[in-house]
Amino acid sequence: MPVNVKFIYWQEDDDMWLGYLQGYPDYWAQGVSLEDLQEHLADIYADINAGHISGVRKVGELTLPRGDAL
Repeated sequence: MPVNVKFIYWQEDDDMWLGYLQGYPDYWAQGVSLEDLQEHLADIYADINAGHISGVRKVGELTLPRGDAL
């Protein structure tokens, strides 16, 4: 079953695409095209979910009551 994963990406110079998975900003990838970048990001996602990368840092979100926000 397909999974939708958001990613952040940009084009560096005219010949390189860089990006990372939104929930895993420590794991960047690059590609010669946007499609190539997406393939590399899919590989990273698979490695993370298979447990092949240890010490994975993730992005979380807190919900705080009003008035207690930092």
